[in-house]
Amino acid sequence: MIKRTFCWGMLLLASRALPAATMAEVRTVGMSVSSEAASVTLELSSPATYKLFRLTDPARVVLDLDRVRLRPGTHLPGASGLIQSVRAGARPGGGLRVVLEVASPVPATAQWAGPGQLVVRLGGDSAVRALAAPQPVHAAHAPADSDRDVVIAVDAGHGGQDPGAIGHTGTQEKTVVLAIARALARRINAEPGMHAILTRDRDEFLTLRERSQRARAAKADLFVSVHADSIRDREVSGSSVYILSERGATDEAARWLAERENASDLMGGVSLSDKDSTLASVLLDLSQSANISASMNAAQLVLSELDRVGEVRKSRVQEARFVVLKSPDIPSMLIETAYISNPTDERRLRAESHQVQLAEAIFTGLHVYFEKNPPAGTRFARSRTPPTPPVLAGTSEPAPATLYR
Repeated sequence: MIKRTFCWGMLLLASRALPAATMAEVRTVGMSVSSEAASVTLELSSPATYKLFRLTDPARVVLDLDRVRLRPGTHLPGASGLIQSVRAGARPGGGLRVVLEVASPVPATAQWAGPGQLVVRLGGDSAVRALAAPQPVHAAHAPADSDRDVVIAVDAGHGGQDPGAIGHTGTQEKTVVLAIARALARRINAEPGMHAILTRDRDEFLTLRERSQRARAAKADLFVSVHADSIRDREVSGSSVYILSERGATDEAARWLAERENASDLMGGVSLSDKDSTLASVLLDLSQSANISASMNAAQLVLSELDRVGEVRKSRVQEARFVVLKSPDIPSMLIETAYISNPTDERRLRAESHQVQLAEAIFTGLHVYFEKNPPAGTRFARSRTPPTPPVLAGTSEPAPATLYR
């Protein structure tokens, strides 16, 4: 990779010539932000030549991709943190330009984090160091000397034109779960070795598939979807936790196998597109089995912590075919924090103090899970003794030998 750094307003070049016989597509665009830095991850159908540079008045970071187009319907992240807007448009000759408008001039770098995954990093100490000298690129979730953070995708249910359930006094589910999700993300980001990304950080509508796509774009180790339940009987109250059912996993496996020519690699770095039907089915089954087991372990710990905060409606982790839980390689859970249809639960959900309590309970369960099941290459794995065998990202199951051939 060639990197040249000039003064602000001049070209920051980070280009890499890669063969591209056909037009590549940007499939998803994910974003992770903190108070000092931001990263934007583009998932492409295949690698492509790119160029990164900065402009002034207003301050912008621009990424030009050759022979690349944006897949129709691809959602671009909204403003968050130091990024004021994200725009994309076609360039003459069949290229794509992605423009990140920022609040003030910031350092910027771009690196391939794996086949078809390009990460643009803005600001922060790590980004400044990256400008000064090239750093080795590690595949996402591979063991690395840097002791990476575990990444947790926090999903606030509903949003935009979908308010979700509505309480007796008019409380909207989309509003309270966003507040809880934000509180959870703040708590996670305050913990060394852990990092949260929000699938939405504003009142916007996302499809169920878009939510899991954003988690995949961020290479999340775990996905947590936050909701508030509702039922006609206003006496019913309490929280519950769901994971994907075996039937739901079977349905999703059939979908992935049918679409594997266009599917992204599994989080363990395994592509299904170049495998025959039998091998692809076996690999996907292994991934799903480990994923469901890890989901159950994490969900049980979260449910135990929620029981300390208030009433638990269902004392055992439930299984369902929720679409938002169907990623075959990211442990996922859906948390019904309370029944917004219950007047007492509704009142508590509106209280910031209770929102923080719920967030703290969920965080504690997740923290204990990663202490017991540290993904390879993370700070959690480094601090654990004796060393544990390599695991699939975010799971508690040893990775099959086949995945490392």
